[in-house]
Amino acid sequence: MKPITAYRVLTFDCYGTLIDWESGIWDAFQPVLRRAGRDDITRSVALEAFAQTESACQAETPGKLYPELLTEVHRRMALRFDLQTDAELDRAFGGSVPYWPAFPDSADALRVLKHHYQLVILSNVNRDGFASSNARLGVDFDAIYTAQDVGSYKPDPANFDYMLEHLERDLRVQAGDVLHTAQSLFHDHVPARCAGLACAWIDRQGLENSDNWGATAKVPERPRVDYVFPTLQAMATAVTAG
Repeated sequence: MKPITAYRVLTFDCYGTLIDWESGIWDAFQPVLRRAGRDDITRSVALEAFAQTESACQAETPGKLYPELLTEVHRRMALRFDLQTDAELDRAFGGSVPYWPAFPDSADALRVLKHHYQLVILSNVNRDGFASSNARLGVDFDAIYTAQDVGSYKPDPANFDYMLEHLERDLRVQAGDVLHTAQSLFHDHVPARCAGLACAWIDRQGLENSDNWGATAKVPERPRVDYVFPTLQAMATAVTAG
C-alpha cells in the first residue's frame, strides 16, 4: 500500500460521500408519507427500500436521466408501501437532488485536499443535478464525469472505464496515480477494485463494524480497501499529517 500522499488524483463519488443523500432522500419522501398519515415506515426501512429500488431501476434503464429515474423510484416505493402517490409527487421526488444537503465536513475537507491532489467527480446523477450540488461543496473540480456522460450507472464497469480513459486524455493521469474515494461499497468500491484502483472508504455509516447499509444495496462480499476513514475530514487530517 502506497502512502496516501503518493497519489496525484482523488476521484470521488458524490452522493453518500460528499452530499448527505440519505437525509435528502428521507426528506423528499415525507410528502407521500404525510398524505397517507403513515408513521410506521421508519427512515431505515425507507432507505433500504430505496437502495433496492434504485439499483433495479438503474440496471433496467441505464440511459434514463437521474431525475426521471428517481421519479420512477418514488412511484415504485409508494407501490411497495401501499401509499397513494401521483405524478406531481413522483416528479417532486425526482427533482429533489438540488435540495440534498452537503455533509458538514465536505467543503472544508475538500479545500484541504485540493492543496494535495487534483479532484475528480464520478457521479451517478446527471450534469445539472451535480451542478446544483457542486455549489454546496466549495471547490472547483478538475474533471466531472456523470452517468449522463457515460450512458450507464455505477456499478457498471463502463463508468470506471470511461473515467480512466478520460483521465488519461484530459489530465494525463494513469490508474496507478488515482485513489478512488467513496462511501458505497456497491456503487464504487467493488467496481473500482475490479478496475485496478486503490480505494479510500469514507465509512460514514459505520458499516465496517455494523450491518448499516442505509441507502446503498448490499454486496455479498465486501471488497478490500486501502484506507478507511469515518469522515472526509478524518481523511483530510491524515493527508495533512503526511
